[in-house]
This record gives sequence, C-alpha cells and structure tokens, in this order.
Amino acid sequence: MRIGEDSFTGNMMKILLLLGFVAVALAEVTRFDGEKVFRLKPVLDDHVLLIKELANSMEVDFWSPESADLVTIDIDVDLHVPAAHTDMVYTILQQSGMETGVLIEDLQAQMEEQLDNRTPDPRVHSYTKYNSWDKIQAWISSISSSNPDLISRQVIGNTYEGRPMNVLKIGKKSSSTKPSIFLDCGIHAREWISTAFCQWFVKEALSTYGSDSEMTGLLNQMDVYVLPVFNIDGYDFTHNSNRMWRKTRSRMSSSSCIGADPNRNWNAGWCTTGASSNPCSDTFCGSSPESEIEVKNVADFIRRNKSSIKAYLTIHSYSQLLLFPYSYTFELAEHHSELMTVAEGASKALRSLHGTQYTSGPGAATIYPAAGGSDDWAYDLGVKYSYTFELRDTGRYGFLLPESQIKPTCEETMLAVKYITSHVQKNLY
Repeated sequence: MRIGEDSFTGNMMKILLLLGFVAVALAEVTRFDGEKVFRLKPVLDDHVLLIKELANSMEVDFWSPESADLVTIDIDVDLHVPAAHTDMVYTILQQSGMETGVLIEDLQAQMEEQLDNRTPDPRVHSYTKYNSWDKIQAWISSISSSNPDLISRQVIGNTYEGRPMNVLKIGKKSSSTKPSIFLDCGIHAREWISTAFCQWFVKEALSTYGSDSEMTGLLNQMDVYVLPVFNIDGYDFTHNSNRMWRKTRSRMSSSSCIGADPNRNWNAGWCTTGASSNPCSDTFCGSSPESEIEVKNVADFIRRNKSSIKAYLTIHSYSQLLLFPYSYTFELAEHHSELMTVAEGASKALRSLHGTQYTSGPGAATIYPAAGGSDDWAYDLGVKYSYTFELRDTGRYGFLLPESQIKPTCEETMLAVKYITSHVQKNLY
C-alpha cells in the first residue's frame, strides 16, 4: 500500500502544481471589467490642465490623442479609465463643466463582443477574423509556398523576443529589379484592424491578379513588399495577456517598464515633440533612434532597397485619416501639393464604397505634432509617396472595432491604396 500511496501523493502533487501554474497563467490575463472609455471635449485651458492632472494622479490610458502631452483645446480626448476610478473621474469631469460622454460603458464586455464572427474551428485562419500571431505565421508560410509565381518571403530579422519578421514580396517575377512599394501593418500592437488589412491586401493581390486590370498592371510593373505584423511581440501579447498593449516588449536595465513606441523610435525629429522620454509612457521614444530591433530591421531593409522603393504605406487605427509628412514639424513637405492631391483622391475613392469620411493632410497640422514617425523618416530618406492610414472608426469602438467591420473596412481601404499605387505607377521617379 505504501508504494501506491506514494505514487498517489506524487501524482496529486503534480496535478496541484499544474493547476497552480494554470492559475498563475490565467491570472496574468488582464481584465477590464467595468472600465470605461470617456470622450472629453476640452474648450478651456482649465479643461486641458484638468486632463493632464488626472493623467499625473492616476493610471489612465489615452486612446486619442496618444498621451497627456498631446492634449490641447478643441481636440477630442478619448480616455480609458480603470473601474476603481470611473465614478470619481466622471464626477470631477461633470463639475469642471467640460462636455463629457461615454464611448464604451464596459471595456471587458466590448472586448468580448468584438470577436463576433466566430467560425467552428478557431484554429483556422480567416480574413474576416482577428487572427492570432500563430495563425498569421502559419498563413504566411502557406500562402507564400502555394503561390510561388507571384509571392516570395524573406526574414528581415527577429523581434526582441526572437520571432521572425517575414516580409512578403508580391509581384510578377522579373530578372531585373522592379520599382516597389513597402506596406506595413500593426506597428502598434492593439490596432488589430491594421493587421487584418495587410492580410486582406495579400489575398486581394493574389486572387485578382489576371482578372483585375489595375492589380495585374501593378504587379507586372512593380513589386509590393508587405510586412503583415510589424510589432509581433506586442501583438501576441494583446492576444494572450493584455488587449490594450501598444508598445514593443523590449526591456532596459535602467527601468522596470517594458517597451517603447515603435512609431516614435525613427530618426525623424526623434523625441523632440509628441513623444516621451519616460520609459513608462505609451509614447516612449526609446533610448535612441532605432533602439527597438523591429524598427531597426525595417529601417535597414528600406535602406538596402532605397533605390527601388517609391512609396511607403503604413496602416494604423483609429480616426479615419490619411496623413502624410510632416508630423515632427509644421513645415510643409517639398511635395506637399502633390501628396495632398493624391491623398484627397484616395479618400474620395475610399468614400465611394460605403460613404466612410476620411480627413487628409500633413500629420502635425491635421492631428498633432509627433516626432519619430515612420512616414516622416521614409520621406526624409527619399521615399516621396509616404502615407499613414488611420482606419475606422472615429471612436465608437476605437481599438475594438468588431469583426463584422473587417470586410467593409478592408474593401474601402483597398480602393484608397490602389488609387495611391496607380498614381505612383504613373509617376515613377
């Protein structure tokens, strides 16, 4: 009996340990029960000051603009507030006389509703679902191996946590170097609709080549480099631990805070405006330009291919904007008039499908100054047609755009992207 008891005890200990590990793992998933997203409309200096004081006194999450430093009069502020503070914050805001509304009543409930297009098998990749990194990685492998005539892939480096960064090269094979376009998605981890668009673009390029004259002409004459997920570590973290994570997952010995904002980490007016030198901030610019390995990998790739890359398109969310340089200065870009004309044409093309309204213009003047962005960096490098998309919506769902909106969002964005690529194709330089 003694041997059996020892065996039973040992097995029970293993089970209890396993349950303990499971409990710890489950405990690490951040929940947002009862947390709200407020929309504030500051019209007085006192309102701006109050919002900044709230940010200093408690942990709040700026959805738009991206930090307290960017709050100014007459710019709507979307603010995610922890459940423990919502009643107090609402009372303070009401007493201030500032116009205040609630965009999202319960963030956790909204997160669960976001995944509204479930398929019978959650392991299967779908273009109308928000796919996990594992599913996207398998899709990258599958789609590149099954379309060898039109697509190839290369690893341009690994992320901080060691995940491979695959760039897909889409275009008709050629013995000589063709002019090209670089498209990236998911630089900010929580902007899931962004990563969905890159996957949609690849699908559309492959499925319409040969039948759609515009896409066929583009891929015959040019190559399109697609980075489906830029900030892979952060994106994976949003699926498994904290849906609201924005930054990379890098660590510095000098701080316990994790990550930097990969769209404040480029050498374009780095850390001069609209960015933070505080490692705990969501807009932390990093310890130096290209300190984030993901940014350096992409920058190195674009530098290596600088002579062929004629356009740089980066996809973000949310706000329904089509932006171009500059964001780090109010000075107009050398090609401002042409960039504006193309942006307005692309916005009109996008609007023609579902009536979605976009605003176009240079980043600093259209929303707010922000240094260290990828589009400014690409433009300064010599990539003339450099654009940032901020996809749907304007705040009702924010970063939690329901899966039911993936298809219409991607369909309309394709029209804008094709408008830009058609212009680039006709105006190679």
